[in-house]
Amino acid sequence: MPRSWPLRSFLATLPVLVLALTPREAPGHDPSAYGGLFRSRDDGATWLPANPGRIVSGAMALAVDPTDSTHLLLATDSGLLRSRNGGLDWTVEASSILVGAVFAIALGGDGRRALASTGTALFRTDDGLAWRTASSPAGAAPARALATAGPDRVYLAGWRGLHRSDDWGTTWIDISAGLPDEPVSALVPVPGSRDDVHVVTRGQLWTSADAGRTWRARELGIPGARVETVALEPPETARLWAAGAGQVYRSDDRGETWRPWDGDLGEPTPSVRGLAAGGAGAAVVLTTDRGLYRAGAGGSWALLADTLPAHLEAWPLVRDPGERATLYAGFALIPYTELWRLAAERQTPLARIGPAGLAGGAAFLLLLALAATVALRALARHDRTRRLARDTEPERTAHPARPARSNGPGPSRETE
Repeated sequence: MPRSWPLRSFLATLPVLVLALTPREAPGHDPSAYGGLFRSRDDGATWLPANPGRIVSGAMALAVDPTDSTHLLLATDSGLLRSRNGGLDWTVEASSILVGAVFAIALGGDGRRALASTGTALFRTDDGLAWRTASSPAGAAPARALATAGPDRVYLAGWRGLHRSDDWGTTWIDISAGLPDEPVSALVPVPGSRDDVHVVTRGQLWTSADAGRTWRARELGIPGARVETVALEPPETARLWAAGAGQVYRSDDRGETWRPWDGDLGEPTPSVRGLAAGGAGAAVVLTTDRGLYRAGAGGSWALLADTLPAHLEAWPLVRDPGERATLYAGFALIPYTELWRLAAERQTPLARIGPAGLAGGAAFLLLLALAATVALRALARHDRTRRLARDTEPERTAHPARPARSNGPGPSRETE
């Protein structure tokens, strides 16, 4: 039997051992799925990875440069990434400052200034190169969303509260008065308006026409309607879309009246995270806790999984401001709400691992160590055999066999 049989036997049984020792995932989760950023150039019909060659377990937020659609800032659960060629290549941004997960990101209108929120603080850059700590209101980190409105105005939905800055994050104003004392799950300033902004909190849509000084609750007028997210349809600002409890709603008069759009998403009802509506309602895309859904005009909802993670949570859903048909969607291996909660409680994702997970992880590492040991020993034996063969080869070639001497009369062959 060949000497390499222990290595082959171990490799053959490794998948079975790993599956046996791996803790069971939550219901509906596909353990073979992966997170990251995906892009569609046809209004959500087909999708491809937008971070090839870069492992991203959780895409938290994305900002697209309004002056250059190939310039992207991607907030991930392990730092901030920047691409200047549409996602073909990514570089880690300010790894010594932006440590850990980055939960929200905003780019200024010039494509240079940016704000980023980690689990502990808010950071800013004014030239796209040097990052520094920025002032932040209490309860801001980890931010749930950052959104710009005009050259210097920024809205920040924090872990607690809602705030506005009129000087690009230098100072902040609390604008949560009049809103329910619960986190804001969606934040949408109205393009072209400095003061109009929509937010969602406690399952209800709220609108301000004076930059958050006063708020007005918008009733959908539909029994049982619950709002989880809101979006504007580009380029029109009069048409609003909302979604919640597995149902999508549409308003053609700036939110005054609403009607259900198409059928519900079916059972089990997913939690809607993000919404993007195409031109004239041609297509609607939703990111949910079960993946990405899409429906065309008059069509039924479909959960897209051919080139997207199956049954993995999706949240960020961003439309390219320069190319209306281009959409970006982010997925995460760990639920987004769990990542936010862990950051707010100053914990790491390791806190989610229970005794079974720790035991499985330790066993897996032990198996890897054993595999490495067996492989190294096999390589050492092979190397010794090869060196021995190489060292003995000169002895055979340096002393060639002499021709036999003749015992009979006459000259030998050596003297002929």
